[in-house]
Amino acid sequence: MRHYKSFVALGDSFTEGLNDPGSNGHYRGWADRVAERLAADDPSFRYANLAIRGKLIDQIVSEQVPLAVEMAPDLVSLCAGGNDLLRPGSDPDVMAKKLARAVRDLRAGGADVLLFTGVDPRDTPLMRRLRGRFAIYYLHVRSIADLYGCRLVDQWSMQGLRDWRAWSADRLHMNEDGHRLVAARVLDVLGVPFEDWRKDWPERTVDPRVRRREDAQWMRDHLVPWVTRRIRGTSSGDGVHPKRPQLSPWSP
Repeated sequence: MRHYKSFVALGDSFTEGLNDPGSNGHYRGWADRVAERLAADDPSFRYANLAIRGKLIDQIVSEQVPLAVEMAPDLVSLCAGGNDLLRPGSDPDVMAKKLARAVRDLRAGGADVLLFTGVDPRDTPLMRRLRGRFAIYYLHVRSIADLYGCRLVDQWSMQGLRDWRAWSADRLHMNEDGHRLVAARVLDVLGVPFEDWRKDWPERTVDPRVRRREDAQWMRDHLVPWVTRRIRGTSSGDGVHPKRPQLSPWSP
């Protein structure tokens, strides 16, 4: 196990920590949870989180990766492409080439790099139609991890994340429980002792009428605003700045 003295997290809303409430108006998320655990082993540990909700892979590669290279941390997490895959016409092959170039630049500086597959979307009615596109991209991610000697966090195999109780009301972002499971999986990949990432949820049944009401409310509260932003060409990340823009000692 490598002893990490610094960690920079790159990406979009997943890495920023939506919707895991933190302190001072910021979200917490899996990356903060990982940083907190790593800092427990070393008081001099430093952490930066450059992730911003809504960012596309081009933005992450051009805006965040160069900053991470300049910071020269021991560990970098890079999760990018989820927002692109939801957009019409996205090409997972082209996206993978961009990701590979970013990983090459990060690895050239000597950092260990964490890459992520996404969660299998087969249980999400609207996203399951894009399952093939997601699968192709995440197979590329696996290949890139192998080619460049990266550590891979495989969320596709995490059965605990297939339960809606790990997700917030918008059905796109994990809640506190989901982020805690991902943090546990990341630390397991890094070889750091922590809680088990495997989760068996208690069995439950949902009245179909209740489910239909929940689906209708979700469309009004979350799907329509998301589609509206796409039409207007705006992003949930417009005007949002990184919550931890500099490598600095860990603090909640």
